[in-house]
Amino acid sequence: MKRNNENLKLSEALQDFVSKNKLQTGLDKVNARDVWNEQMGPAIEKYTTSLKLDGSTLYVQLSSSVLREELSYGKEKIVRLLNEALGKDLINKIVLR
Repeated sequence: MKRNNENLKLSEALQDFVSKNKLQTGLDKVNARDVWNEQMGPAIEKYTTSLKLDGSTLYVQLSSSVLREELSYGKEKIVRLLNEALGKDLINKIVLR
């Protein structure tokens, strides 16, 4: 919903800029990392050594095999939690390494 330039909302202008410059994928990767750290908390963030969003799959490398095993039981719940925090269905699958 666009209006003349004088009445264009800042959020609409930013979204247009992101869209025209194909920046959404990069922003999604940054947002996924931020949401992981926010939602999982500092204890899990401490053991997260690498996080990569590739398409709709989130690859998470953890330095603790025990934590990796524990989180593997709740992957679906984690996906729902992260997508809810992101405000869109960005992540379909989590791979824990």
